[in-house]
Amino acid sequence: MGTFKKEKSRAARSVASSSGNKGPVLKTGNLHVKGENFYRDAAKVKKLNMLKGGRAQRNARGDITKEASLQSTEKPVARVDPNRRWFGNTRVISQDALEHFREAVKATQKDSFQVLLRRNKLPMSLVEESTKIPTVDITQTESYANTFGPKQQRKKPRVAISDLAELAEDVNRDQDQFEERVREMGEEEEYSMANKDSIFSKGQSRRIWNELYKVIDSSDVVIHVLDARDPEGTRCRIIEHYIKKEAPHKHLIFVMNKCDLVPTWVSAAWVKRLSKDHPTLAFHASITNSFGKGSLINVLRQFASLHKDRKQISVGIIGYPNAGKSSIINTLRSKKVCNVAPIPGETKVWQYVTLMKRIFLIDCPGIVPPSSKDTEADILFKGVVRVEHVSNPEQFIPGLLERCERKYLERTYDIRGWKGSADFLEMIAQKTGKLLKGGEPDESTVAKTVLNDFNRGRIPWFVPPPRDENKIDDKEGEENTERTQPVEAN
Repeated sequence: MGTFKKEKSRAARSVASSSGNKGPVLKTGNLHVKGENFYRDAAKVKKLNMLKGGRAQRNARGDITKEASLQSTEKPVARVDPNRRWFGNTRVISQDALEHFREAVKATQKDSFQVLLRRNKLPMSLVEESTKIPTVDITQTESYANTFGPKQQRKKPRVAISDLAELAEDVNRDQDQFEERVREMGEEEEYSMANKDSIFSKGQSRRIWNELYKVIDSSDVVIHVLDARDPEGTRCRIIEHYIKKEAPHKHLIFVMNKCDLVPTWVSAAWVKRLSKDHPTLAFHASITNSFGKGSLINVLRQFASLHKDRKQISVGIIGYPNAGKSSIINTLRSKKVCNVAPIPGETKVWQYVTLMKRIFLIDCPGIVPPSSKDTEADILFKGVVRVEHVSNPEQFIPGLLERCERKYLERTYDIRGWKGSADFLEMIAQKTGKLLKGGEPDESTVAKTVLNDFNRGRIPWFVPPPRDENKIDDKEGEENTERTQPVEAN
């Protein structure tokens, strides 16, 4: 038994010694193929030949008998092939491809019905590259010795003028423009401080604007509610510029509420005009008889499908006071979930409302951007101020008579033949019985009633859209004057 084990171990050693130059014996049971090299394959042999070929050949004394391929004087020195694959690990783009990328992204940004998702993965800095020359500190580009030392090098400044007379003209022109600008600012400030009452500053407090920015920061989609009677007057340009500059990844859409108070062609014209800037929808807020509810819900669902990586999206609703923000939320929910009132300032703080599983709504208090162009009458007619808190409301009746057509006032109050604002208020007071002691008309109470009727839509009125959008010729406008006048609300 012991002799058999010795013979077996001796055979194993002989096999291992005989196969030492041909590679190890496989342990999987496969038979060894004669002539097969387990150490080198074609790629390794090619690499070894490359390493051997680059060396110089020397004799026994160490003298070079044959130069290396890169040291040979007979052949030209090898150069790297200018191929783009050598820069595969870096982001390199040709000028044509860059121009094509800029044109494509700019076209997408200008289109209000296209959305750019995952902007952080796009080189937006190449698209938004400004042509202004950046100001560079000279100490960052030049050494101290060349700038301030004894070997300093003075550079000739770049001057856009040719002689001293031209420089004097530029200085005088800039001085005149500066003085005119200061004069205009002083007049605007003096007017705002002297003429505007404190009641007309509603919606501009720091608390209201803090609530607004909370809503914008918490929202993925921002709905700007506009009044269909005056879309441009109830449009907050400041908020649009802020979202475009500071939060371009948020989606902004317009919703024209109270479209039941204007004719259909007016709503269609305003929707067509405002859609050039942002997607615009016509809407009528009502729990029982609404308009545009299905379209708005479909748009919100599309925004939710764009952000599939999130569990839910938040939709903030902003706009002027008394524009119908809370009424839109109640319409979408088909029940009263927010307090609403026909007076401004009913919503005090922001609040979350669940619309569906993946969409949340955020109600925001009404905000009024500061503007020196809006007069007290403009602010009052936009529904920003409560008429009950206005002192001397009869002073705004002449402006109301200028805005509204005479025949619609006659139809609303069933009076005719007034010659001025005082006569107009007196006739309404006598008809409604709002008289003081001695039979004198209560002009203040009647004026407040008329202003409330105007703000709540009882008196037909709207701002007509620009004529270029209506595509109405002058002849057609003269023949069909009824089309350009307000009509009675349905």
